[in-house]
Amino acid sequence: MPSFDVVSELDHHEVENAIDQTRRELETRFDFRGVEAKVLLEKNEVTLEAKADFQLKQMLDILRLRISKRGIDLVCLDIKDPEVTIATAKQKILLKEGIDADSARKVQKAIKESKIKVQGAIQGDKIRVTGKSRDDLQETIAMLRQIKGLEVALQFNNFRD
Repeated sequence: MPSFDVVSELDHHEVENAIDQTRRELETRFDFRGVEAKVLLEKNEVTLEAKADFQLKQMLDILRLRISKRGIDLVCLDIKDPEVTIATAKQKILLKEGIDADSARKVQKAIKESKIKVQGAIQGDKIRVTGKSRDDLQETIAMLRQIKGLEVALQFNNFRD
């Protein structure tokens, strides 16, 4: 029986490349000359550090642009509020991976409501969708791409006939 998996994964190599590009752009921009601005990556957390709050906003815009150009959906960024003190400003950005239970239920409900002859089964942090025909699965993928209001970026892999 044909099937595929609905997952939410990050390409960590592309994230590292986007952060490196952000660092390089910060080094060459005239408004960041002589300013200690840092972009740090630790596992699934990006930390932006600068002298002022407005510089953090500019750094965040650069980071968003670089990440989106690398083909990563911006929904995977969980941007926290900046921590501003007199001398420095910091902002943490969490990189979300995996489909949480609420989002998985929303996806499964959308599959059932679509009236396409497929079944969705939640398996940990992914959803396995099975159906009788390949066309039904492709129609399901197209429908899932149209869902609005999900807080996770969906990818489709492990397509089997």
